[in-house]
Amino acid sequence: MAKANRDNLEKLIAAYQPRLISFIRRRVNNAEDVEDIMQDVFYQLVKTVETSMRPIEQVAAWLYRVARNMIINRDKKKREEEFPTFRYDKEGFLAEEPSDVLFGNDSEPATPETEYLRSLVWKELEAALSELPPEQRDAFELMELDGLPVKEVAKIAGVPVGTLLSRKHYAVVHLRKRMKELYDDILRY
Repeated sequence: MAKANRDNLEKLIAAYQPRLISFIRRRVNNAEDVEDIMQDVFYQLVKTVETSMRPIEQVAAWLYRVARNMIINRDKKKREEEFPTFRYDKEGFLAEEPSDVLFGNDSEPATPETEYLRSLVWKELEAALSELPPEQRDAFELMELDGLPVKEVAKIAGVPVGTLLSRKHYAVVHLRKRMKELYDDILRY
């Protein structure tokens, strides 16, 4: 790029930068995003001036249009980033396997949002489990968290399968009531 073109670009950037930053700030709350968009706009300007055979006729209009489009694209991209979604049963509780939420899925890398969600669920689950009678807590933990078969857990506990399933049922009912607030908070987020 010729020195004259570089000097002209530097003058354009210096002239339009304050107004463009103000324009972007009114539409974007995050200061880092404002800076990123600003850099991208001027990068596009430099690239266009270097590669285009036609000069930009109305530089101000061009800069604002590029900035507006980048803001729109940024908002679209943020909306497209999905927060983990869950299926719910008739009563409004999670219908997915607890292990999918708590342990994750090996085929998909964990996102910061998913990790945070898991830590919240674990913390609430541990607190709710500590409120249960030991027999109910053990039945739930051995079958749901450790994945042991019902017959094996019944043998370990020394109780009939029906008794064990009843204990687990009461544990699940308590955990659902206790963790409903967390589920509601996740939905509102």
